[in-house]
This record gives sequence, structure tokens and C-alpha cells, in this order.
Amino acid sequence: MAAMRVKASTTKAKPAPAVETSESINAQIAAFLKSGGEIQQIDKGVSGQTYTPTKHISLGKK
Repeated sequence: MAAMRVKASTTKAKPAPAVETSESINAQIAAFLKSGGEIQQIDKGVSGQTYTPTKHISLGKK
């Protein structure tokens, strides 16, 4: 009788549930605060982008 080889599954393993991620983020935040870190509260609608004046380029004769 010939030996039969079992082919490995081609499906990828499922990612870890989001609960683990949330727990690890909470642990990281706690460690950050415990080490003396500070969390800043940013108002809604405010971004970190700085806006510079745009350059007006003319393509053609005036």
C-alpha cells in the first residue's frame, strides 16, 4: 500500500480577534501614563496639517 501525503490547507489562518488588539492598546496607554507620559486633548476639527500659501502658476500668455 502506497503512503498517502496529506496536503496542507491553502487557507490563511484567521487574524486574532480585535479584543486582543484593544486590550494591548489599553496596556500600552497605561504603561505610557505610568512612565510619566501625558495625553493631549485635541479639539474636534483641528488637524496637525499646516497650510502654506499656494503658488499660482500661469500657463499661457497674459
